[in-house]
Order: sequence, then structure tokens, then C-alpha cells
Amino acid sequence: MSISNEAVEKLINDAISGAKVTVSGDGYKYETTVVSTAFTDLSKVKRHQLVYAAVNSAITSGELHALTITALTPEEAA
Repeated sequence: MSISNEAVEKLINDAISGAKVTVSGDGYKYETTVVSTAFTDLSKVKRHQLVYAAVNSAITSGELHALTITALTPEEAA
């Protein structure tokens, strides 16, 4: 059982409003880049915690096994 890239993207977008999210994956390992003003003044750990919280339901259900996260502010992404 796995989750689609689009479903992972939707989970993150629903939790972090205004985020620009890209997701790629093969059904087991996924990578995401999330760009959001919500990350301003947050440490890398706190940023990752926000993204993990967004996808937690998919992790606990076993649909999402591995997620590599790049979390940037719009200024960092520019």
C-alpha cells in the first residue's frame, strides 16, 4: 500500500497554507521541497516537524515509508 505524489502534496498543502510544494517518489521513497513563509525564523528541525505533522496520518497508516524534506522560506528558495 502506497500513497501518490499528489496525495502527499495535498496533505502538506492542506496543513501549511500558501506553501509551494513539489513531491517526487516511487511509491516507497519520496522527496519533497516545501517553500513557505511559515518557516520564517524556524530552525531546520522545527520546519521538518511541521511537514511531518502534515503527513503523519500517511506515515502511521503505512502508506508513506520514507520522506526526504527540503523546507525553505521564499527568500531562501529565490
